[in-house]
Amino acid sequence: MKEKSVFHVNGFLGLIVAVIAFLGGIWLLYIGSVNDSPSAVVFGTILVLLALLAASSLTIIQPNEASVLTFFGRYLGTISDSGLFLTVPLTHKSSISLRVRNFNSQILKVNDSKGNPVEIAAVIVFKVVDTANALFSVDNYEEFVEIQSESAIRHIATEYPYDTFESENELTLRGNSSEVSSKLTQELQNRLEVAGVEILETRLTHLAYATEIASAMLQRQQSTAILSARKIIVDGAVSITREAVERLAEEAEVEITDEEKLRLINNVMVSIITERGVQPVINTDRIK
Repeated sequence: MKEKSVFHVNGFLGLIVAVIAFLGGIWLLYIGSVNDSPSAVVFGTILVLLALLAASSLTIIQPNEASVLTFFGRYLGTISDSGLFLTVPLTHKSSISLRVRNFNSQILKVNDSKGNPVEIAAVIVFKVVDTANALFSVDNYEEFVEIQSESAIRHIATEYPYDTFESENELTLRGNSSEVSSKLTQELQNRLEVAGVEILETRLTHLAYATEIASAMLQRQQSTAILSARKIIVDGAVSITREAVERLAEEAEVEITDEEKLRLINNVMVSIITERGVQPVINTDRIK
């Protein structure tokens, strides 16, 4: 079922025509009763009934709302324009909002792709774009959005790890929130298309390890950070030491034995890597 437009005209113009028809019908009824004219009475009665039917079909549409019309259980169409309109009489009118709305999911506890329990929540920004599907394809489109949103969030959370300690190129929930939100938007749009709903944006609002493993995973993150920092320091110390040995040999024209190279390398490495201050030691082995 797809949304379609239904017959509707300007309500003020239709109201004027209905009033004129009603007054004309009353005048014909009066003339018919005075002059004993059955045809005038019949035409007057028809005009009055038509005027009353037209007046009963007047409907007011608020901004960013739509009115869905059904005629004895059959979908006729939708009026999406705002204002006063005269439309098909004897129809049932259902109002539906076209405004942009937010749905904040509850904090869900799920397992990520590596089996770690995590807590995750998201906000879903959506609006109705097909009123026919929203009213007739699902029982309650708002509840449908809520249930499908939480189901999609659970599914997305199981496809990615919360964080990775081995590969820097792997997508994670914590490090690639934009990509994860984009994937969630796409999956939700596929799920909610049947309900005539368009997903405008999704954002993760809460992401954390579950309470029972939060402390252990925090220690692991801290250990990983410390090891990464140590690696950078060691790489820098090796580069500085190599440059110092090469410059002493080339610029100072000092002949350094292998034993002295080892001692120099050891001293420079210790002075750079250690977290405490080092005290210089004067070597007097060659002083005579």
